[in-house]
Amino acid sequence: MVTPFGATVLLASGVAWVVAATVGWIELLLGATTGLLVVALCGLFVMTRGRPRVEVEPDPRRIVEGTGVAMVTARVWNQAKVPMLPLELEVAVGSTVETFSLPTLPPRGMWQDRFPVAGERRGVIAIGPAATVRSDPLGLLERRVTFTDVTWLYIHPATVPLAPLGTGLLRDLEGRATNELSMSDLAFHTLREYTPGDDRRYIHWRSSARALTTGSGKLMVRQFQDTRRTQLLVVVDGDRSAYRDPEQFELAIRAGASVAVRAVDDEIDVTLLVADQTVVRRAGRRVTRQVVLDACARAEATDRPLTDLIADGVDQARDLTYAVVVTGAGRTVAELRRAASRVPRHVRTIAIHIDPAGRKGLAPGRSITVLTVTRLADLRDLVGKKEAA
Repeated sequence: MVTPFGATVLLASGVAWVVAATVGWIELLLGATTGLLVVALCGLFVMTRGRPRVEVEPDPRRIVEGTGVAMVTARVWNQAKVPMLPLELEVAVGSTVETFSLPTLPPRGMWQDRFPVAGERRGVIAIGPAATVRSDPLGLLERRVTFTDVTWLYIHPATVPLAPLGTGLLRDLEGRATNELSMSDLAFHTLREYTPGDDRRYIHWRSSARALTTGSGKLMVRQFQDTRRTQLLVVVDGDRSAYRDPEQFELAIRAGASVAVRAVDDEIDVTLLVADQTVVRRAGRRVTRQVVLDACARAEATDRPLTDLIADGVDQARDLTYAVVVTGAGRTVAELRRAASRVPRHVRTIAIHIDPAGRKGLAPGRSITVLTVTRLADLRDLVGKKEAA
């Protein structure tokens, strides 16, 4: 790559060559030739026979905002059989670039250095690509070669430890009985007469013996009610108009992440919609803490209405039994209740209202309970109350 200074030298030398050839000006022709020769020699200087291999690795790749620091290690190997001349290594870190001056590396030699990346704010930081840069002493030419892809450093939101949701928000942790009947489950319903095709394991032999002695001659089998595990939906409002300042949005994400992480720890099936990010169980794989927190780290504010976000979550969550909706002080409690009403009436709903200027409290309702949270620690106190169940 020709630098701006090198382009100027090339242009001036070319113009001087044309003018010298036209008017026969020998001194000008000599100057033009010298300029072109210098550029050619610089081209030889930036060429290298070295074969570097570059590796950039952050450790750890996931940290918590405000408390964690990742150390990024940059390594360069000279894979050639000849020494590799000094060059520069540039590593992109978000919108900035870390620059290192590499010494001469012997054949099969290795150089490494480390630098910290602080996770002050929630988000995702791109580490890389890394590129080697070699230039000539005059700064006419530059050779840049990119070696690595982008590695993502996740800055997870801070969360607050909550009590198990089975003792606070959710009471049907082990499953709840439905009105649907089946031949194999946990909740016993009744006995009925045996029909061909029934599983013989569920024959109730004591009742069958009694029936045989009374002359009916029928075997009796157990019948069960279907039970379903708790299916939790967590929705974090991403609409910018719902928050009075960006910090409220961050607090809402921390609150939603805290509930979702607690649900994962309790082995509750959870579907999470946080602003523009969606986490849903697929192909039989359970949602993990890492998946939840990665989605929260990537989340960005949008202009999507809360009602549409809730409707989308209801569609994606199968057999929904519980919902938690988080929004900011830009919405009134009445607006929050109306938006949360998009959840089916039989599904119990907790609405978390983020209002740092308000007053911590709990407003129970027939199907929707509103928790007003002024700071993240309030969530632990309110969820721990049995009145919220």
